Amino acid sequence: MEDLGKVNSMQLYVMWKNLTIGMTSIIALITISHMLPYFFSPVVGLLTAAVLYVYIYNTRTTHVTSCMLVPFAMLYGCIGYSFVTILINVLYAWGLKSIPKEFIFFEGTFLPSLILSPICFFVSGYFLLFRKSLKICRSCRVTGAENYEGGMLRQVMKVEAPFQLRNLTFIFGLLTVIIWTYFLNFYVNISFNARDKYIFIWVAIILFVLDELYFIARYYNLYLDLKEEDEIITQEELGDMSAKTYIRYYVICGNHLFVDSHTVDPHLSYKEVVDTPFLTKRSMNGIPVDEVKRIIGNMTGYGDGELRFFYGRRNSELTNHSILRYFYFLDGKPEDYPDINVEGEWMDFERLKYLYSNNPGKLGDTMVTDTTRLATIMLTEKTFDENGFRKSKIKMYNPSFNLLDVRKSNLDFQDDKWINISMFNSDTPMFRFKRWWRRFLNGSSKKRKNGSWQ
Repeated sequence: MEDLGKVNSMQLYVMWKNLTIGMTSIIALITISHMLPYFFSPVVGLLTAAVLYVYIYNTRTTHVTSCMLVPFAMLYGCIGYSFVTILINVLYAWGLKSIPKEFIFFEGTFLPSLILSPICFFVSGYFLLFRKSLKICRSCRVTGAENYEGGMLRQVMKVEAPFQLRNLTFIFGLLTVIIWTYFLNFYVNISFNARDKYIFIWVAIILFVLDELYFIARYYNLYLDLKEEDEIITQEELGDMSAKTYIRYYVICGNHLFVDSHTVDPHLSYKEVVDTPFLTKRSMNGIPVDEVKRIIGNMTGYGDGELRFFYGRRNSELTNHSILRYFYFLDGKPEDYPDINVEGEWMDFERLKYLYSNNPGKLGDTMVTDTTRLATIMLTEKTFDENGFRKSKIKMYNPSFNLLDVRKSNLDFQDDKWINISMFNSDTPMFRFKRWWRRFLNGSSKKRKNGSWQ
């Protein structure tokens, strides 16, 4: 599975491109707001947000995996700017005349940087601090993590996504301090002179351009480092690759999982992690179920186990490569299988759950991904019904599960239904209203699609 762990050179480019698009959108918003009549500024902000949304949507529908936190942060920054600007001007129109004229787009010289910089600072700071609980990040970890497949891209994303957000938070924080210090201490509301233009417009542009140059150098050096370590896969190599199907088996007996505690981490040769030792690869698209069972029977030395499909995904970059996961349940006790054909040990699932919760670095990356999906689906189904409402009236009730429950379960782990419920359920604030609103929008969309609305 080494090919799946490498970084596509296009992914580094898209990572830089996302940051560039985000910063360029802010530059465009400031510049165009000063070029057009000032009352167009909120409209420009909303149009900028619309452009960012289209970019995010188009990027997420391509076969290039990348983190979209920065474009999302800038999208919310632009929307926040537009609504705060409109609110301030509405309050002014209603008689709150103490608002400085620089915030009013109908009078005097409107200065969008005074509002935009602090809003983008707070938005990027919020995304940085709460990124692990953001819906986009939770969705990526649970449903999109298989795109990384525990490869170097995951390691790069874990470092670069928060670094980009820290960088933006610092830039907007610095801009906020500079602009507001100048506005409160040196700005004279008589005429908009060259010095004012430099502070309120050009300082932001200069900082963003310098930041762009830094990130160009940063990602070029990162590309060279990864290439030197043979962690880069080129577009030509992607095109030349033949179809491959990878299979991961999880061999289970009772509440024990057979693992190899000395699996070498593919990215850190000196590090050992816990992972399943039952891996195989075939140069074809798909494998018949009988062949899948025959393979695991030969690998374990016990062909009378119960084979059950876990889930599978086609890699987003290598579209002719797929990874399938299977459970293989053995009857009896672990002591009944002392001579399994591969090196490893039976690990109690409670021990595995402890490692997963407290020290996930001890587990292989793909095992963490698979355990996350398994736990999310099992616990969500025990906690909520199919409509997202809690089954128990006790809100603090948190169920648990084991591998015996997995074997008894009839859940379809391939289906994302319970994943979606885990991210949107009765514990979500204003759940009933949001649920009604989603149904209303979906119903309206279907009516328009079917031509019911004229």
